[in-house]
Amino acid sequence: MAAQPLENSVPKESKDLRSVAQILLRAAHDHPESGVRYVSGREGGDSTHQPYPELLESALELLEGLRARGLRPRDTVALLLTGQREFLTVFWACLLGGFVPCPMAPVPGDPARWAAQLAHVNALLEGPLLVTDEALAAELPDVPGLAVAVVDELRNGSAASVNARQLTLGARQLPPGVHLADPEDLALLVLTSGSTGHSKAVMLTHGNILASMAGKADKQRLTAIDITFNWISYDHVAALLEAHMLPLYVGAGQLHTEPSVILEEPLRFLRIISRHKVTMTFTPNFLLGPLNASAGAVGEDMTAGGEALDLSSLRHIVSGGEANVVATGEAFLAHYAPYGLRPGALWPAFGMTETCAGSLYNRGFPAGDEGQEFANLGTPVLGLRIRVVDEDHRELPPGEVGELQLSGPMITSGYYRDATATEEALTRDGWFRSGDLGRIDDGRLTLVGRSKDSIIVNGVNYFSHEIEAALEQLEGVAGGYTAAFPTRRPGSDTEQLVIAVSPELAEDDEAGLYRLLTAVRSTVVIHWGFRPSLVLPLPKEAFPKTSLGKTLRRRMRQRLEAGGFDDVIERVAELTTRRLGGHTPPEGGTERVLAEIFAEMFDTAPDRISATASFFDLGGTSLDILRLRRHVARRLGGVDLPVITVLTAPTVRQLAARLTGDGAFGPGEYDPVVPLQTGGEKTPLFCVHPGVGEVLVFVNLAKYFVGDRPFYALRARGFNEGEKPFASFEEMVDTYVRAIRARQPHGPYAVAGYSYGGAVAFEIAKALEAEGERVDFIGSFNLPPHIKYRMEELDFIETAVNLAFFLDLINKKQSLDLPGELRPLPREEQLARLLRLAPPDRLAELDLDLGRFGTWAELAHGLTDLGRGYQPSGTVRSMTVFYAIPLRGTKEDWLADELRRWDEHTTGPNRYLDVPGEHYTLMGPRHVAAFQAVLRRELDRALGDG
Repeated sequence: MAAQPLENSVPKESKDLRSVAQILLRAAHDHPESGVRYVSGREGGDSTHQPYPELLESALELLEGLRARGLRPRDTVALLLTGQREFLTVFWACLLGGFVPCPMAPVPGDPARWAAQLAHVNALLEGPLLVTDEALAAELPDVPGLAVAVVDELRNGSAASVNARQLTLGARQLPPGVHLADPEDLALLVLTSGSTGHSKAVMLTHGNILASMAGKADKQRLTAIDITFNWISYDHVAALLEAHMLPLYVGAGQLHTEPSVILEEPLRFLRIISRHKVTMTFTPNFLLGPLNASAGAVGEDMTAGGEALDLSSLRHIVSGGEANVVATGEAFLAHYAPYGLRPGALWPAFGMTETCAGSLYNRGFPAGDEGQEFANLGTPVLGLRIRVVDEDHRELPPGEVGELQLSGPMITSGYYRDATATEEALTRDGWFRSGDLGRIDDGRLTLVGRSKDSIIVNGVNYFSHEIEAALEQLEGVAGGYTAAFPTRRPGSDTEQLVIAVSPELAEDDEAGLYRLLTAVRSTVVIHWGFRPSLVLPLPKEAFPKTSLGKTLRRRMRQRLEAGGFDDVIERVAELTTRRLGGHTPPEGGTERVLAEIFAEMFDTAPDRISATASFFDLGGTSLDILRLRRHVARRLGGVDLPVITVLTAPTVRQLAARLTGDGAFGPGEYDPVVPLQTGGEKTPLFCVHPGVGEVLVFVNLAKYFVGDRPFYALRARGFNEGEKPFASFEEMVDTYVRAIRARQPHGPYAVAGYSYGGAVAFEIAKALEAEGERVDFIGSFNLPPHIKYRMEELDFIETAVNLAFFLDLINKKQSLDLPGELRPLPREEQLARLLRLAPPDRLAELDLDLGRFGTWAELAHGLTDLGRGYQPSGTVRSMTVFYAIPLRGTKEDWLADELRRWDEHTTGPNRYLDVPGEHYTLMGPRHVAAFQAVLRRELDRALGDG
């Protein structure tokens, strides 16, 4: 017998409202003491409260500013705001004015990718007004035709005073200027995750949102006395509707904090709940795993006199975004039961942007899920119907697996100005196709997989074709023969990514294969921030194709999970062990703990970690150094592991020796050479630091040289206590030449420098050639020979501010404004002011305090001083100049007027190679894969060892 569609009526209460704007009006009138509390600070102790009447008044004030920009009802507004309070104010100003907001997320550090996103949204939304803050406005890439408004400029202070207690819901008694939209009017556009250049915009009407609010409120039984908590960013539909608008709808109080507060230390999630007596919250399932792992730390902290954890106020946690593993949820409830967590507090749920977030809830977990791997998702909210169908959209009986489809007043009507995507998403009878595979048992939904080509990792969707497109740019990967698909190990908290590629290499090229596998892994990590679980090198015939040439990723997943690629997995493991120099078991307690940390970070077993394998050869990137430091501090008694120690002692054995030896982190004898990658038989490459003196910028680039050629970075003197900075340019060059020859006594040599380091590399090459050695490759990464004029522009505060900008402590606008503001202050106060502006998390990541930053700024200023007196002279045989978009002016003028002056300092012809990106981003996440390919090819050509 076919499963009956599940349907209920929408409560009359929601029919009293016709516009989403009335949700805020009602809350301000009926619940004036309730409001939004913004929790700040790394421990969540600081907070500010904004009652709903104040939120309304602030939004009405902004509404006047938006109208002054010519906006009218139904106009679109893109919201690019990092401050939570500012975002909600502008968001409600749009809804009160009848405008259609579309939240966006910034793409920092990657102007090309950000420009593509902004250009796409500008075209898709037909020229929206982009509202942003002053800091982000300074960072925006140039996008022709993009209209930008800074939120502070919209506040004109002329809004009439509004007494929110006097407001009623009647259309004739609305505050001046409020537009009462109709239920069928568009209320909100939400961009789908995925490629910044191809995101779709989900259309949600006022009627959709009001129906979803009524359904959520009925299912969750929230009231005005509840307190909710959110840490998800507002470009996610769950943050806007589940965690903000729902408590507003019932008049409840709500807390919000930045995602980084929780992601940096998951236990803060529970501590904030405890401290503020939260009754309802939301989190993707992936957070439960780290919370389970940290449960022991709670007891230890309380035993040591730390803050008590009391979760007795928490009625339920809605957990969605990805499948909920039963064992993980049960462990979470058991671990935190001693702290008052209720046995039924975890509610697995299902929702999508297209369904206005949460639309099905399992209120019976875990009792109704015994013996299952994944929790069921419960039953639909009022007004929602669900069905499971076959490939011809025929409804299937209970218990049979098919595509989940949904229908109801909270379901989107499609995608904004994208008729093709809308047609594909909706059936002829109007049901929305979720892309998920599931079954219905006793009216409860269980998902069993996805029919769409995407992967959900830690609650975030990643589209297969985007990952594949990035990987097919890598040298040695056959075009059209990459596949990115998910798998899930039994008991895993989230899906894992599998990458299959067909290498274009000789069968016996073991070094090339290992380098390719490393490049694939590194590219995924650098682009998307997580590590693929498996990278499989496969022959072309292992990629099943449709008649139109589309790879059947689902079939590849089935083969993987049936054991069909086990032999490939084992061969890759054996290859990796060999290329890492074999396996040396860890010895002693500290080495074993470090091996366990490495294993956790690189998603493998501790017994597979060799004590002599480099952190970076194992897959560590600059993004992972912070994670390593935190793990070490937690597991080894609060040890503060300096970043340079990870760079100079990257193996388990070396780190353990530093941790257990006398003066573990003492400076020792200065050695400028930092070995970032030591494998490979080709000529080593020595890369000189930029003007800040540090070498972290080379970490991700070095990943692509694994098994190819050693990659050494040269770090300036003066970072460690007792080290004296260089007294002259000549001393610096002489020191580096001696250090290089200590590592490689004779040529041919390969040296290069980034920015300031280009001039240093040129002088190193001159010195080596003067000693009778061959220097077959000299590279300058976007630097002309004459640097004196730029150095003369930089006084101490300019240098310190540029250093802060280079380290992402301040934004671009601040980097332009601050020198003038800070120059009159004493030097120590200048530095203190800079650090007060910096995000605490970034300071922790870089291991910076006032003393360390001051030392670094003085060192960078000293290098600038050395550059002021530098005049290039003499010649080398030839150079390769890699040129990107300069700090000012056009790339063409930069090349013609500045960079080609290297021709004056060589006896042979030079090579000028165009590379993507800007001066500060050419080795950043977006461009490093392309840059390394150009660099490696040029090295092979120049050195003849390809």
